[in-house]
Amino acid sequence: MTDRFNSVLPDGEPTADRWAGSLHLFDTSGPASGEEGPVERWERAGLMFAEKRYSDAAAELDTLVREFPDHTGARLLLARACYHSAQLRRAEEHLRAVIERDPVEPYAHLMLGRTLERQGRGADAAPWLRMAGALAGEAE
Repeated sequence: MTDRFNSVLPDGEPTADRWAGSLHLFDTSGPASGEEGPVERWERAGLMFAEKRYSDAAAELDTLVREFPDHTGARLLLARACYHSAQLRRAEEHLRAVIERDPVEPYAHLMLGRTLERQGRGADAAPWLRMAGALAGEAE
C-alpha cells in the first residue's frame, strides 16, 4: 500500500487512503512482519468503497467475509459493493445470508429488494421492500 502515498484522483485531490497505506512505516508497536490484520483490511475496503472503487472493495471484503462469515457489517458492505459494481447475483447471495442470520435487519431487506428490482424481478422485490418499510416503521 505504500505505492498509494502519492496517488491522486482524476480531479487532482489526494486519494482517501493516501495515508492509510503508509501508517505502518510509523508504527513500532505492531508485528514486525508487516502483515495486515482484519482491521486494516476493513479500513482499506471502506476507503476503496468511499472512492467508488467498488470492485476493489468487493475483492477485499470477500476475504474478510470468508474469514468472518457472521460479521453483518462486512457482509452488508460487500453486498453494497457488489450492487454498485453490477455483480447483482453476488449481492443477492450476500443479502440473503444477512437476512438468514438477522431477519430484522431493515437495510438488508431494502437492499435485497433494490437488487431484485435492478435485475428486472419487480414481483420478487415487492415483499422485501414492504418488509423493509415495516421494519423501518414506515406506514404503507
